Amino acid sequence: MKTIRRMVHREVLAAVALVTLGFLALFFFFDLIDELRSVGRMPDTYPVSQAVLYVLLGIPTHLYELLPITVLIGTIFVMARFAQSSEFTILRTSGLGPGRALGMLLMLGSAFVMVTFALGDYVAPASDRAAQVLKSRGLARLTTGGTGAWLKERQGDDSVAVNIRTIRSDGLMEGIRIYRFDAHSRLVSQTLAESAKLASDGEAWQLKQVHSNTFLRDADGETQSAERLELAELRWPTRITADMVSAAVLQPDHMATVDLFQYIRHLEANGQSAQRYEIEFWRKVFYPLSCLVMVVLALPFAYLHFRAGSTTGYVFGGVMAGISFFLLNNVFGFAGTLQNWSPWLTAAAPGLIYTFASLAAFGWLVLRR
Repeated sequence: MKTIRRMVHREVLAAVALVTLGFLALFFFFDLIDELRSVGRMPDTYPVSQAVLYVLLGIPTHLYELLPITVLIGTIFVMARFAQSSEFTILRTSGLGPGRALGMLLMLGSAFVMVTFALGDYVAPASDRAAQVLKSRGLARLTTGGTGAWLKERQGDDSVAVNIRTIRSDGLMEGIRIYRFDAHSRLVSQTLAESAKLASDGEAWQLKQVHSNTFLRDADGETQSAERLELAELRWPTRITADMVSAAVLQPDHMATVDLFQYIRHLEANGQSAQRYEIEFWRKVFYPLSCLVMVVLALPFAYLHFRAGSTTGYVFGGVMAGISFFLLNNVFGFAGTLQNWSPWLTAAAPGLIYTFASLAAFGWLVLRR
C-alpha cells in the first residue's frame, strides 16, 4: 500500500505542478502586458525590469488563489488517466478500497491545505507589500483609490475621520484631511495638511503645512464663527499606527489572518462596519480547506468507465468546476457584504456546497455502483 500511495501522490503532484505552471505563465503574461502601460507613462522612473519584478512579486498571490483549482484539475486528470488505462481497476483488485483511496487523497490534500495556508498568511502578504513598495518607488507615490484611504478613531467623546490621499514609498502620507465630530455628530474642526509622518514615539502624527478651521458654537449648538489657523508643523495625537494605515491601503484578501483580526477589532472599537473584513477573515480560514474538497471531488473520476479519447472532456469539466468554485466564492463574498449575511457562513458556503456535491458523487459512483 505504501508503494501505491507513493505512485499516486507522485503522479498527482506532477500533474498539479504542470497545471499550476501553465496558469501562472498566463497570469504573468497578462499582468506584464497590463503593467507595461505604467512603464510607457514613466519610462525613466519605472523601467521594464522594475515592472517585471513587480509582476513576479504578484505570483504568490496568484498561486494562493489558483491552488485549489489546480489541485482539482490535476487530480481529475490523474484519476481519469488511471481509469482509462485500467490501472485503477488493477489497484482495486489489489485491495485499494474506496475508504483507503479516499484516505490516500485526503492525506495529499492535507499537504496542499498547509501549503495554501502558508501562502495566504505569510508568503503572499509579504510579497504583495514588497510589490507595492517597489511600484511606489517607481511612481513616486501609491494612490489608494479615488477618494484615498479612510480611517476612523474615537478620542474621548469625539470621533475623528481621517482621509489619506496618497502614500509615498518612504512612509510619508500626503493629502491629509482630518474631520473631528462631537458626541452629537456635529463638525467641530477640519484640518488639512500637505503631508504627515508617524512620530518617533508612535503616539502622534507630525503634520506639515497645516490649515485648520475650528467651528465655535453657542449654547444651542448653532455655529457662530470659525477660527482659522495656519501652521508650518503640528503634532496631532492619535492611536492610528502605520500598520492600520497599511491595512486601509491593502486589499483585505492580501492581508494576513492576524492582521485582519486586529484590524477588525480596531474597526469595531471605533464603531465602524467590519462586515467586509470579517467575511475575508473567515474566507482566509476556510479557503485552504477547499483543497480537501477538491481531491474528494476528483476521486469519483477514477471509477468511471472511459472510452478512448474521452478523458479530455472530463478534464474540461474539472476546469469548469474549478472556475465555478472561484466565481461562487467571489459571488458569495459580494452578496454577503451587500445583504449583511453571517460572515462565517458566507465564507463557508461555497466549500460546503462543493463538499456535499463531492460526497454525493462519491456515494453514487463509488459506493452504489
